[in-house]
Amino acid sequence: MRRHTTADLKEWLGDPERRPLIIRGARQVGKTWLVRDLAREEGLDLIELNFERDPRLLRCFRSNDPRTILNELSLVLDRTPGLERSLLFLDEIQAAGEVLAKLRWFFEDMPELPVIAAGSLLEFTLADHDFSMPVGRVSYAHIEPMSFPEFLDAHGQSQLLDALSAWRPGQDLSEVAHAGALAWFHRHAMVGGMPAVVAADVAGREPKVCRRLQADLIATYRDDFAKYAGRMDRTILDLVLETATRSVGQKFVYARVGEGVRQRQAKRALELLASARILTLVRKSSANGLPLGAEVREKFRKVALLDVGILHALLGTPAEGAHPSWADLPARFVGQVAEQMATQQLRRREADRGGRGPELWYWRREKGGAGEIDHLVQVRDRIVPIELKSGASGSMKSLHQFMHDKRLDLAVRCDRNLPSLQDMSLKTTRGDAVRYRLVNIPLTLLWNIDAILRDL
Repeated sequence: MRRHTTADLKEWLGDPERRPLIIRGARQVGKTWLVRDLAREEGLDLIELNFERDPRLLRCFRSNDPRTILNELSLVLDRTPGLERSLLFLDEIQAAGEVLAKLRWFFEDMPELPVIAAGSLLEFTLADHDFSMPVGRVSYAHIEPMSFPEFLDAHGQSQLLDALSAWRPGQDLSEVAHAGALAWFHRHAMVGGMPAVVAADVAGREPKVCRRLQADLIATYRDDFAKYAGRMDRTILDLVLETATRSVGQKFVYARVGEGVRQRQAKRALELLASARILTLVRKSSANGLPLGAEVREKFRKVALLDVGILHALLGTPAEGAHPSWADLPARFVGQVAEQMATQQLRRREADRGGRGPELWYWRREKGGAGEIDHLVQVRDRIVPIELKSGASGSMKSLHQFMHDKRLDLAVRCDRNLPSLQDMSLKTTRGDAVRYRLVNIPLTLLWNIDAILRDL
């Protein structure tokens, strides 16, 4: 299967001012596979070190001189790596965090050798270390589960993907393409985007096999709870994970975690699971201007999981014989799945920007009645609200009032209808006149939101 991130890695590799690259992401999202695939496609000699599998490798990095380090490695590997056509891959580097500090010397003294470091639970190492990080001398990439376009590509649906990629406001999308996209999106919403599960689906394995693989992933994440030692009791982590699963798309309420669990414990556990990339936090922004993170209310947080497949496995979605149809699922659960899928797509969009990682936002009225905007994104110099509807219809009272109050002129609504562009002119329930442009798109197109909104 092809990953679109490979193109980004190739661009990094060809950059004349390339820095060592640190790849961040949850366990089993394909970090190691991507690096191996990059070396294979580019014809590079891969020098792969796994510090979790062989902690003794750390002895080779006692020096700050890259040539001394490579000489030590040549003794361990029984070969002498060449600089021009090699790729040094430091995998599971969280098990040898001090090696991260050595990356600056590779950047300064051996820039001709491309170096990639990766690891699970790497956020813990980056947040709690006693060594000096090589600030300004490394780059970052954030790896997510497979996106809907990658899922289509894996299943050989290149023509459908081309049709979806080409749609822009004011154009028509054929009903055939729309129906096909919904069918494949529903399958993606059942299978998820974890590479091993997608590979099983592509190979024609039964849905129950995919569900078992998803359950195995959860077991792996729970096994990692032991590595949070000194940070949080694993029982509390498990309770928070279960509560987050039930709360997808809603405000996370600490009091619902369990009897005897204090708010500060629940909050800390939630943040640890987010650092491990098992959960995604969607924070409340006041949306009074850019950046969206300028005015944040930390007590208002929504959550989503790393991948929709984990949601199914934790909640026990049936997978005997065939995946259940969208119409056979409870309405509330359909809403949760829609929220999860939207969050995954937007998180991937943010991850592609590099930097410190995905940051997602929503808006919620605190006084004067109910009102919520599911997601807020920045598109160039605009704040764009996104309203989610799991079906084909639904009220937009909150969106109308939000557009008036924030004086915005462009919004997105996601539902199951064909995409379209509307010029809205109406009065809110409070009697305020509001005018704005509304782009209606199905969830099958949310991944391409930047291109869709580019010329509006």
